[in-house]
Amino acid sequence: MNADQRTLYEEVILEHNRHPRHYPKNPQGSTHHARGFNPLCNDEIQVHLKVANDTIEDIGFEGAGCAICMASASMMTEAVHGKPLDEVDRLFHRVHNMLAENAPAEGVGKLRVLEGVHEFPMRVKCATLPWHTLQAALEQHSETVCTEGPSPFCPQPSQPAPPP
Repeated sequence: MNADQRTLYEEVILEHNRHPRHYPKNPQGSTHHARGFNPLCNDEIQVHLKVANDTIEDIGFEGAGCAICMASASMMTEAVHGKPLDEVDRLFHRVHNMLAENAPAEGVGKLRVLEGVHEFPMRVKCATLPWHTLQAALEQHSETVCTEGPSPFCPQPSQPAPPP
């Protein structure tokens, strides 16, 4: 990443962190929800969607996290609002590959600016958390999405043993 790209990356991340889009928002009549948690950074995101006719008619998120997580969530909501679900799924895979696998940033539009996250391996999970939470909401998973562990979902608290 050259100096101009790094400056743009930093400016966009900071702008979306300071003024996140679709935040805090739980759309009226939302149909899909999911929660995500990154224990390494303490990022916590909740995504709310109103899906109708195989399209994301409205989207919002709430929570708290580092600048990269919040900016990624903000940019994600802008990118998928009003989009058909099949297009959202393709975009999820492109963005995930760009962030996690350092794949070429093709077909991601303005999200290309997030490509710089790959230079900071500890921050990749911060940037991908909102996207995995979006996928969990679309798949209507009730478990919390988690960035750590063998499963994409956080372990549930163990139930206390019943009294003898």
